[in-house]
Amino acid sequence: MQVAKKNIFITGAPSSGKTTVIKKVIDGLGTSANGFYTEEERVAGKRVGFLMKTLDGKRGYLGHQDIQSDFHIRRYGVSIGNIEMIAVSAITPVQGNVIILDEIGKMECFSGAFRKAAVKALDSQNIVVGTITFGGDDFILSIKGRGDIEIHEVTSENRDALPDMILRKISDILRKQPQAQ
Repeated sequence: MQVAKKNIFITGAPSSGKTTVIKKVIDGLGTSANGFYTEEERVAGKRVGFLMKTLDGKRGYLGHQDIQSDFHIRRYGVSIGNIEMIAVSAITPVQGNVIILDEIGKMECFSGAFRKAAVKALDSQNIVVGTITFGGDDFILSIKGRGDIEIHEVTSENRDALPDMILRKISDILRKQPQAQ
C-alpha cells in the first residue's frame, strides 16, 4: 500500500500562477492553517518587489528594488530580517494546522533560519502545502528529493484544476490520520 505524501508542492515558471493556486487552496481550506504566501508588488505595471503575507495578517517585503542588502536576486535586495521575523514564525508547526509555505525559493533560502524552519515544517506531522522554485541549489534539490513530498508543475492546462486536486488530497490525508486524543 502506498502511503500518501503529506507535503504537497507546486512549481512552475515565473508568473505561471503558483501563488494564485495557493491562494485558492487557502480560500478552500476547511481546516485551520498557518503560514505565508508571497505576492508581486507592481507600480505603473512594473514589478518592484515581493511582499510576504502571513495567514494571520503580518506582512513585509521579501525583496524590493529599493532594499539595500548583501543579498540580491537580480535588481531586488532581499530582506533577511523580514524572512526571519515573518516567514520563519509563520511556518512553525501548530498541532492540527495545515502549513502554507509559498515559497521555498532562492530569496528565502538566503536565510539559514528559514531553511531550518522549512525542514522542521516538512518533518512535522502537519500537512505542508507550498511552492518551490524550478531548479535550485543543493538545499532546494534536497527538498525536492524527499520521499514525503509530491510536486506538481503549474501549467496553463492544469492551473484551474490544481486547487481542487490539492484540497481533495488534504481532505484524504486528514481523513486517514488517526484522531488525537
